[in-house]
Amino acid sequence: MTDQQLAVTVVGLGPMGAALATALLDRGHDVTVWNRSPGKDGPLVAKGARRADDIVDAVSAGRLLVVCLADYDALYSALGPADEALRGRVLVNLNSGTPKEANEALRWAEQRGAGYLDGAIMVPPAMVGHPGSVFLYSGSTEIFEEYEKTLADLGDPVHLGTEPGLAVLYNTALLSMMYASMNGFLHAAALVGSAGVSATEFTKLAVEWFLPSVIGEIIKAEAPTLDKGEYPGDAGSLAMNVTTLKHIIGTSHEQGVPTGIPAANLRLLEQAVEAGFGESSYLAVIEVLKKGAS
Repeated sequence: MTDQQLAVTVVGLGPMGAALATALLDRGHDVTVWNRSPGKDGPLVAKGARRADDIVDAVSAGRLLVVCLADYDALYSALGPADEALRGRVLVNLNSGTPKEANEALRWAEQRGAGYLDGAIMVPPAMVGHPGSVFLYSGSTEIFEEYEKTLADLGDPVHLGTEPGLAVLYNTALLSMMYASMNGFLHAAALVGSAGVSATEFTKLAVEWFLPSVIGEIIKAEAPTLDKGEYPGDAGSLAMNVTTLKHIIGTSHEQGVPTGIPAANLRLLEQAVEAGFGESSYLAVIEVLKKGAS
């Protein structure tokens, strides 16, 4: 059987799991599907998928098993009855959780004689199988390379390394960045909105220019500084940014916009100043964050 005709089982048929199965079917794979609660596989069966009788039948249908469930506990619960059938299979687990849970899942799979890749889907269901959709993977390089072409049918596969928890760690870091960025934009939109400026109009400057050309370029230019742990304040000190944040809080008060977001940012900067980084650049804030990690 060629790579393009690979037999793949998809376990978990929520919106994302159904999108995974659809992408595999559209690219000519022999797809078996199974879901813990019945009734979700009808459209997929109509497209050519095979409905598994039970989880043992599903796992036994092919060597590659793609699982898309809510979390790691759901993985163990769903696949538990198929312990013996897992031997010799390769499990690609695409759910959310923590790096510790990913490492535990690897050990769980190895105890059952199965190969394991942990993964994270970085796009919504509608983008699965389309160009520009990124899927993150971590774990065995050999397994990734063996199934890379098939994984590419789901989205652009990025292998981050052999440490199993890297994919979920990257996923969490990027989502944290997303929430911080979205909240920053929403606060900014509320500020200009207090003067009658529409979010659509503000986006022209904020998103089309400021994010990529200012923030994005600063981050790319200063990333080596973060890696070196050196934060020269020649172009502006962290203490100067404390003043700027106080102005943002004052303006928010005047415009009737809640100050929780800039106030939290101010507290973080004040901690960095207290730690002796007042004359360093803004990037020295990372030392406060890294202290918690250490």
